[in-house]
Amino acid sequence: MALVSEFLGQLTLSYGAEAEPVFPTVVAFRDFDPIGDAARLDAALRSKGVDEQSIIDVLTRRSYEQRREIAFEYERLAKKELQTALKGALSGSLEALMLGLMKSPAQYDALELKAAMKGLGTDEETLIEIVCSRSDRELADIQKVYREVFKKELEKDVAGDTSGDFAKLLLALIQTTRDPPSNVVDYEKIDDDAKVPGPAGARPSPFAISRSPHPPPPPVFQRYKSYSPYDLKESIGKEVKGDLEKSFLALGTPSPPASSAAKSRGGSRAKDKVLTRILVSRCQVDLMKIRSVFKKRHGRSLYRAISEHTKGDYQKALLSLCGGDD
Repeated sequence: MALVSEFLGQLTLSYGAEAEPVFPTVVAFRDFDPIGDAARLDAALRSKGVDEQSIIDVLTRRSYEQRREIAFEYERLAKKELQTALKGALSGSLEALMLGLMKSPAQYDALELKAAMKGLGTDEETLIEIVCSRSDRELADIQKVYREVFKKELEKDVAGDTSGDFAKLLLALIQTTRDPPSNVVDYEKIDDDAKVPGPAGARPSPFAISRSPHPPPPPVFQRYKSYSPYDLKESIGKEVKGDLEKSFLALGTPSPPASSAAKSRGGSRAKDKVLTRILVSRCQVDLMKIRSVFKKRHGRSLYRAISEHTKGDYQKALLSLCGGDD
């Protein structure tokens, strides 16, 4: 598959683009009082029946750095770790979400990747969503945490659990250090790459799609339609299949997590896990952008979708992280 090899060989190239801004739904709480928050959590966890609403109000409306301060003060007050107390008081999807909020985005992603490769079978969807949507800096942070926590290299575990061109693509994304973003955009280069011929020279090849830093998706996508009778998605589907096809499409979509969120509607525990991962890992990064892409793609807001497909305290926590309706 020569085109795939060519694609992988081009991962270090760059067109130049401005660094993508951050669009969080959760930011540092302005009137932050870690001692007061710790006391409120202690009361909520000790109360008869557990005061889930107070736990949700505190942990979903503070930044990760602030949650760390709260955890420190809670341990001084209650003489136990906050994570231990949360495990003992909560259960199910709400427990998983709250414990996830106590980890940094890199820690959370590293644990999700490990879980995706643990035991029999591999969760390729999780590998694709995380590896194909994280920036170089995020992937570097994930690798560092993975090494510290599991005493293994992420790329070795990925290589051991995947195969073929799918493995080559994931490893290229994990290993590659791309050119730093630049404000100078080479439009002539973009135009040339959009016209790269496909297998029989009949149409442009979609395999230039990762030549620029990711995310955001490279401008070559916008130019591709000018030179091909095929839609980009259709062109990719004609040349590759399975997990490799999903990976290429993820690299070309404005927001792979938005696509995953759409697939997670339905209420099963597995789908709750996907929603938890997206909102926990992206609420301080780009969840506003994910909301926008979701609304544009599906004609309804992510907030409404969550409201219709989840329930109870878990729903309240997700909606708080989501940050509002669109």
